Amino acid sequence: MRIIIVGCGKIGTAIIASLVAEGHDVVAVDNDPAVTENIGNIYDVISVCGNGTDSDTLSEAGVEKTDLFISVAGSDETNMLSCFFAQRMGAKHTIARIRNPEYNDKSMIFIRQHLGLAASINPDWLAAQEIFRILKLPAAVNVETFSGGNLEMVEMKLKADSPLDGIALSDLRRKYPAKFLICAVQREGKVYIPDGNFVLQSGDRIGLTAPPGEIIKLLKMMDVVSRQTRSSIILGASRIAYYLAKRLLPAGSNVTIIDKDEKRCREFSAQLPGATMIVGDGAEQELLIEEGIDRVDAFLALTGMDEENILISIFAEACKVPKVISKVNRDELYSMAQNLGLDTVISPRRIVSDIVSRYARALQNSLGSNVETLYKLMDGSVEAVEFKVSSDFKGVKTALKDMKLKPGILIAGIIKGRKAMIPTGDDMILSGDRVVVIVSGKKLLDLSDILA
Repeated sequence: MRIIIVGCGKIGTAIIASLVAEGHDVVAVDNDPAVTENIGNIYDVISVCGNGTDSDTLSEAGVEKTDLFISVAGSDETNMLSCFFAQRMGAKHTIARIRNPEYNDKSMIFIRQHLGLAASINPDWLAAQEIFRILKLPAAVNVETFSGGNLEMVEMKLKADSPLDGIALSDLRRKYPAKFLICAVQREGKVYIPDGNFVLQSGDRIGLTAPPGEIIKLLKMMDVVSRQTRSSIILGASRIAYYLAKRLLPAGSNVTIIDKDEKRCREFSAQLPGATMIVGDGAEQELLIEEGIDRVDAFLALTGMDEENILISIFAEACKVPKVISKVNRDELYSMAQNLGLDTVISPRRIVSDIVSRYARALQNSLGSNVETLYKLMDGSVEAVEFKVSSDFKGVKTALKDMKLKPGILIAGIIKGRKAMIPTGDDMILSGDRVVVIVSGKKLLDLSDILA
């Protein structure tokens, strides 16, 4: 597809990289000539220097023959106006990044309708949502949901004393009679789609699918479940911190937010009356100790500085905080953070690029089995893709044990109506079902792509 990206900052660059990897024809637009030159040199894209709200710039970018137009410039209003112009000039679908918390749900519905937006994305809100899901299940390093929450994918790292160490997957289901499936394993940088003979080891990063209640049941059996977060310290009065506190406070959590900016703290104090605001430098260990970092359930480093987030998170780990979450956007630092032992690292730019990739794939589909959800797991090495099954799918009414799948593919879940199930070899996929497929080393555009 032909896709135009307006705004080549952190988010825009991540989207460009993702879409180029997907094989799309991408045009990058930015008003900084140094940025467009750099993007053109790094990626196989056409770069146009100009304002995304200028009709001449949009024409030069070829907006009239564009399938998808995405504006992620620094200003919400610029993004909305750019998408409005693009839609009027012929772009088939438009997506705008809109981050301002003042745009509530009612406002967003009005904006999307009257500007003709196919979708709007808010990286900060999306990151806060992901963090909130993890804090509800602290044993996980990542939690993704399918089919409106009927099926969950949980990533966990097996500790040195894990009860799963040395157990083959075929024995695991007999030992723990919960409805779950371990569908991906990352070990020493290599990813496996495991079969029943695969033996787990301490240090493995595993991905398992199950209905939400079954995950809690499994973790209790394994004696690794920990209680939901009731107290947390958040470093950085960022938009993510705001959205996260808005979720945590009504749930009864005690939230302390630390930031050096006194004005920002006053604003947060007015907007979040239940939160404790501390004006201070969170990099000072004495301040963190004074605020009880060794007594909270969670520490979240959400400043705009990746390096600061990593370093202070390491200190929080040393203070034995049960759950430490770091926001890291730069890819090279993201990997470094994990290598330094930080298990739970959040990247808003990765979250957004996943969403855009999912939307682009859905637009590409021509066979009726639409991509409903797409997540990149195991540092992007594995994809979990949810499809809606059409009557055209050749595997309809075929037992899974008789279905010939391509290598590196696993059917991890089937959702029938609102009921999620972990499939066995005797189960069948029917028209109207939703199917979650785990794939490594391939790109799936349609459910039919899984068949050999």
